Amino acid sequence: MSNFISGEGFEKTFRFGRMILEGTGVTVLLALFTVIIGFILGILLAIMRMSDVRPLRFLGQDRQGRPRNNRLLVAISRFNPLSVIATTYVEVIRSTPVLVQIMIIYHGIFSYLIDLPSITILGFIRLNRFVPGVVALGINSGAYLCEIIRSGIQSIDGGQTEAARSLGLNKTQTMYSIILPQAIKNILPAIANEFVVIIKESSITYTIGVQELMSVVNDVRGSFFIIMEPLLVATVIYFCLCFPTSKLIAYFERRMSRGDKR
Repeated sequence: MSNFISGEGFEKTFRFGRMILEGTGVTVLLALFTVIIGFILGILLAIMRMSDVRPLRFLGQDRQGRPRNNRLLVAISRFNPLSVIATTYVEVIRSTPVLVQIMIIYHGIFSYLIDLPSITILGFIRLNRFVPGVVALGINSGAYLCEIIRSGIQSIDGGQTEAARSLGLNKTQTMYSIILPQAIKNILPAIANEFVVIIKESSITYTIGVQELMSVVNDVRGSFFIIMEPLLVATVIYFCLCFPTSKLIAYFERRMSRGDKR
């Protein structure tokens, strides 16, 4: 037990100090780009899920415009392909492990369909590893942010939509000018919390060679055959990234809720 954790182990770990700093930077960049991609994807998916695109709507009515009694035709007339696609995407992504998704994106798409150049950015970001990791995490995050954004949109009073329509705004103008700005304000804390979650989940990208914190831990273990010391260092760094961010989110959430009460 005396060798379980030792000062010598920490000394060996900090020999990789530069790589630890670079790995921390990669972790933060992974989280940042993932949230951006996930947010854009989440908005698109939320709008698709809430859309009213029914190309077979005419099957639910007869020539006089009256509802048919045929239940099958009525059911087909309600078919919304955009909503089905978005719902299927969200359910599949949320019901499968993120590790499996990363492996499929990296080994299935970026190994056979997309050939990225083996170049290094900023001296330590390997493009052909970093991009697949960001894409996989962004696809995963988009499914969760979709539900966050959809709940934010649905929380807006329906009377505002009616008021906007009475002023002559169409559905698209109402959504982008009236509903979305208010919904985003309401869900900003949840989006920021997703950023914290991604910081922690990004550790799994070391499995495809992304040089983030857990990859550095693996390098230290392979060089000196120690594990607890680099793991503890990584734990402290993750804590220093996530805890202040969580407190900052809570602070702004209180400020925003205070403003709503006035």
